[in-house]
Amino acid sequence: MPHGWDNFSIMAGTAAATLIGLLFVAITVTTGLPTSRIVQGTRGFLTPTLVRFAGVLFLSLAMLVPWPSAWSIGIILGLGGLTGLIYQTTVVITRHRAGLFLVDWHNWVPNVGIPVLGNASLIVGAVGLIAEKSFAPYAIAGAIALLLFAGIYGAWGVTLWIITNRDNR
Repeated sequence: MPHGWDNFSIMAGTAAATLIGLLFVAITVTTGLPTSRIVQGTRGFLTPTLVRFAGVLFLSLAMLVPWPSAWSIGIILGLGGLTGLIYQTTVVITRHRAGLFLVDWHNWVPNVGIPVLGNASLIVGAVGLIAEKSFAPYAIAGAIALLLFAGIYGAWGVTLWIITNRDNR
């Protein structure tokens, strides 16, 4: 862990853990929805949001471990970024199959663009960490912040989806 970044990781991890708890509270509101609609909304909105928050929590915790070398954490972060890019692709495909299209750019950017940018920044930061470049902690912190923002926007989307579908029972 680069020196001086402990507080950032603690704050980001705490925010992610708290928001995961709030997601569980929010999902209890869906108890009156038909099962097919719950499954569709969960796959399209809730699961990606939960994965983003869990990813931020994991990254924040991983950054706090006193690793013996930058290689260990660099590989973990790089694999995390690569996994995030692959997962984002499956999210787009799942939403498309479920008919949950993101036609407006103002919905596409935070739901697709920001997570892709965050995971790409994580990969760049991981490579920079291994190569001992000074930009690495900033790229990693930027990635964590972007993924946290994408999760928050996703939680907003979950909330709107629940409200919209509760009215259409």
